[in-house]
Amino acid sequence: MSEKHEAMNIFDPTGMMKNLRDAGMEHWSKTMTEFVNSDTYAEANAEMLNAWLTSSSPFRKAMETAVNQSLAAMNLASRDDFTRLADRLTNIEMRLDDLDAKLDAWMRQQGAQHQG
Repeated sequence: MSEKHEAMNIFDPTGMMKNLRDAGMEHWSKTMTEFVNSDTYAEANAEMLNAWLTSSSPFRKAMETAVNQSLAAMNLASRDDFTRLADRLTNIEMRLDDLDAKLDAWMRQQGAQHQG
């Protein structure tokens, strides 16, 4: 028995059961930690995840197509529509920043010409 557990009292069956439970849980915890941290478990988990991703890909594509068709039928924007809009807005923002920088440079140049 480990130091963590109280000394067993043969007249306390509940305490004995608690000590046995605690010892079992501690052993189970150590065993599972070792198992989950093993290379074998990581490899098996990776294979299962890869198989799941491969098998679910056609279903995901079919769902995406169905959702996009439904959104188009209801005249609502899809994720692709929002992505394209975000790209366009980013492009506009970058152009405005460039124009702002050019305007600042032109204003500095005009100020320098009036002072000189």
